[in-house]
Amino acid sequence: MSSTTPDLSAHQVWFLTGSQGLYGEETLRQVAEQSTRIAEELGAGLPVELVWKSVLTDSEAIRRAALDANADDRVIGVIAWMHTFSPAKMWITGLDILRKPLLHLHTQANVELPWSSIDFDFMNLNQAAHGDREFGYIQARLGIPRKTVVGHVSDPRVIGDVDTWARAAAGFAASRSLKLARFGDNMRYVAVTEGDKTEAELRFGVQVNTWGVNELAEAVASSADSEVDSLVAEYEDLYDVAPELRRGGDRHESLRDGARIEVGLRAFLEEGGFGAFTTSFEDLGSLKQLPGLAVQRLMAEGYGFGAEGDWKTAILVRVANVMGAGLPGGASLMEDYTYHLEPGNELILGAHMLEVSPSLTTSRPRLEVHPLGIGGKEDPVRLVFTADPGPAVVVAMSDLRDRFRLVANVVENVALPEPMPKLPVGHAVWKPAPDFATSAAAWLTAGAAHHTVMSTAVGVDAFRDFAEMAETELLVIDEDTTLNGFRDTVRWNSAYHRLARGI
Repeated sequence: MSSTTPDLSAHQVWFLTGSQGLYGEETLRQVAEQSTRIAEELGAGLPVELVWKSVLTDSEAIRRAALDANADDRVIGVIAWMHTFSPAKMWITGLDILRKPLLHLHTQANVELPWSSIDFDFMNLNQAAHGDREFGYIQARLGIPRKTVVGHVSDPRVIGDVDTWARAAAGFAASRSLKLARFGDNMRYVAVTEGDKTEAELRFGVQVNTWGVNELAEAVASSADSEVDSLVAEYEDLYDVAPELRRGGDRHESLRDGARIEVGLRAFLEEGGFGAFTTSFEDLGSLKQLPGLAVQRLMAEGYGFGAEGDWKTAILVRVANVMGAGLPGGASLMEDYTYHLEPGNELILGAHMLEVSPSLTTSRPRLEVHPLGIGGKEDPVRLVFTADPGPAVVVAMSDLRDRFRLVANVVENVALPEPMPKLPVGHAVWKPAPDFATSAAAWLTAGAAHHTVMSTAVGVDAFRDFAEMAETELLVIDEDTTLNGFRDTVRWNSAYHRLARGI
């Protein structure tokens, strides 16, 4: 397992239960017992460790819990439930200093009411309907970003909603500690790949810095032949390798060059503690090939990547990889390349020069070598495949000068309508929601980027939760989108986000 392969089980979410001393020791004992059971049932369905904490009954205990959560790097978020009535003024200081994502769970210990035996003792003990409304008020009063989930924890929908939030919290934690290496600058004259790297560190926590590509080339040149041999053997085991690339083939040295790039690139990233990176075909130094195969494989392991120096997309790929850890599917750099405009059956063909992650397919990719008309280097090796049919989401990040904007489009990947023997790259074909014309017009209205992350592991709800945690604008194009409504949302958001950031 790579050092950057996401492991959600290493993360903790704390379960905080609110009450007050007014109820007495016997009632508080029952509160603790019931909240422990709720936490155990909820935790059994989550990919992270759910840690139950003692019932909180006063301001100092709440403040201390918030400080402890902030200080513990294992903690990626906090779930709060008011089992009984917990006066909300007790929570002001704690909520004000909490810096970890918050989920408000509006639940109760029992599923059904014991109609024939219910009395006021039962009412006093089981009054989350009362206490959570008090808690909701103070969160709104303080303007606390949070997710609210309503229902009993035995309901799979509730487990699913909390699971999505926990995955988003893991993605947000990954961005907060992410180091991103840019090898060279972004593609010349391109606007959308530009961005404010200082603001990105303030908003998402990611460190974006540049290294000369020849520093990478030196690491590649120093790769041991034994490591290259081992990697070539791995390729031949995992992929359908073109005969010309196999041992004894006319182009075998091209495969070894691709393997050497992977060995050197991986070593550079691991030594520097990087979880994401970019390359640019305009800045390859002494590298023999534009990195293709190496980039594809590293993305499939969990690294973030952006082509042509696009560090914003590299962040999203890393975040999506973390959020989708352990789920079927994957995450990859993607680009809307060209359209099939048959009326009523419009499709988008997405790809890139080389760099699409094989995590998007369950088929066995083909490993091939072909010319590349840009970059001025030798023919690069790459994995060729079509993304599996099924639901997906594509998400882009744009820098609007005063804020970052995320734009997400819900899509459906489809099987390749006809073979494409002359397009030897990893690719996907999809139908966008709600329809092609609305999707494309909304995307252009939003000023969304042409590079995206495609996720087939997590859907748009995970990105909603991530955007809430990062306090970043998100525009969604889905089956409910209308162009007029979307235009209005863009206008309203512009006013809201400028006001929300203050002077």
